[in-house]
Amino acid sequence: MRILLVHAHPVASSFNASLFRMSRDRLAQKGHEVDVLDLYADCFNPVLSETERLNYHDTAINRQPVEHYVERLLAAQALVLVYPVWNYGYPAILKGWFDRVFLPGVSFGLVDGKVQPTLHNIEKILVVTSYGGSRFRSWLMGDPPRRIANRMLRATIKPGAKVKYLAHYAMNLSTIQTRQAFMTRVERALDTF
Repeated sequence: MRILLVHAHPVASSFNASLFRMSRDRLAQKGHEVDVLDLYADCFNPVLSETERLNYHDTAINRQPVEHYVERLLAAQALVLVYPVWNYGYPAILKGWFDRVFLPGVSFGLVDGKVQPTLHNIEKILVVTSYGGSRFRSWLMGDPPRRIANRMLRATIKPGAKVKYLAHYAMNLSTIQTRQAFMTRVERALDTF
């Protein structure tokens, strides 16, 4: 399976970066074709420019500034996202990747003013993430990243495709044991991906 593995964390020594490297290696060992996109290492610019916003609905030209990223997304059969949750949301660089790459004509079309998903090449999504706070605190805030993955991303990809969301909560209180238990959980998900 062709997998686009997207990572969004600036610190190479972080637990999140360890999850990313483990995901990359595990998927490759299982025989998947892995396209690695480390947004920070790639120096991805998350800022949607005025010109891009003005051309947003013009499908003839809207993807030109990010064509390379669009091609990689459209070539993938699966998407694996590895990132931390900061301030109950995506890191800005990942949010910017969604804003600039998930364009009309790429991830959705507009027909009579209604959104129709078009990213049907993506047959499954795995999200691997970590939160500083507890699951309960995230739940109180509505857990936007989980909702976006399970609702928006699911609605954008192939109908009926699987979305799996794995989160290590309470990183601020984590131990070697809790981190290892989560790594094992992620390994199992990758092995059956």
